[in-house]
Amino acid sequence: MITVQTDDFDPAAEYQALRDSGAGTGAIATFTGLVRDSGDLQGVTGLYLEHYPGMTEQVIQGLIDQASQRWDVRKARVIHRVGRLDLCDQIVFVGVCSAHRGDSFAACEFIMDALKTSAPFWKKEITGDTEHWVEQKASDRDRSQAWD
Repeated sequence: MITVQTDDFDPAAEYQALRDSGAGTGAIATFTGLVRDSGDLQGVTGLYLEHYPGMTEQVIQGLIDQASQRWDVRKARVIHRVGRLDLCDQIVFVGVCSAHRGDSFAACEFIMDALKTSAPFWKKEITGDTEHWVEQKASDRDRSQAWD
């Protein structure tokens, strides 16, 4: 399931929903991303994220489908926030359950790496007196391409 939203989310509730997915589940891997105080700029006080509604969810579903073709994914959950976010706010949740830990770890990491380069999100860093649209980083492209 995929949700793009402005509201915060509860990682514990999302984990529990994955845990309740069935008797064949033997492993759950999750990732939660937070707003930090630095990126391209120092002294970041927040972020503003935009997305392309409809297409964003379609791209994320495609990433989950790719992960499911490569690993035993029993269930996957992706939440990505948009709008204004402050320091330490949660931005993204990726959770994957499978029969075994290796599949859960790999699929979760793959989805997160691919989100950074494939999903149509745009991020603006905000400091006290500046705003800066963030360009895609070479390190993110490298991580995503390593899965090919």
